[in-house]
Amino acid sequence: MAANNWSTGLCDCFSDCRSCCLTCFCPCVTFGRNAEIADRGQSSCCMCGCLFCLLNAYLHGGLSWLIGMGYRTKIRRQYGISGDGCADCLTHFCCQPCALCQEYRELQFQGFDVLAGWDANVSKQTRGVTMAPVGDAMKR
Repeated sequence: MAANNWSTGLCDCFSDCRSCCLTCFCPCVTFGRNAEIADRGQSSCCMCGCLFCLLNAYLHGGLSWLIGMGYRTKIRRQYGISGDGCADCLTHFCCQPCALCQEYRELQFQGFDVLAGWDANVSKQTRGVTMAPVGDAMKR
């Protein structure tokens, strides 16, 4: 499988000013939204955001990059994006806001409405799918 690149650059934060401002003022919300989509609804935005916030407060922001790095790796692997764990670690350690914005934009590029959350995305994807009535299928 050929490796893909991120759909936008690390420093393209201003290509989506809304997510850039959100990340600047409330990085825990951006992280929570990204994590809920990356986990396919297995974790909530609120839970992940609170965990990020707690880790961010510990030692004045010293540990939130650890959980951020893990989710960056998860998103990268889900979409076949080139890179490795070391690069993910350095990206979150050195420039976490840019990394969170890039991940948010990537999830949007992959077709998710990150703001809506996992359940709304699944609902939106299945809304247009209709099945043939059982009786009609049996007659054929």
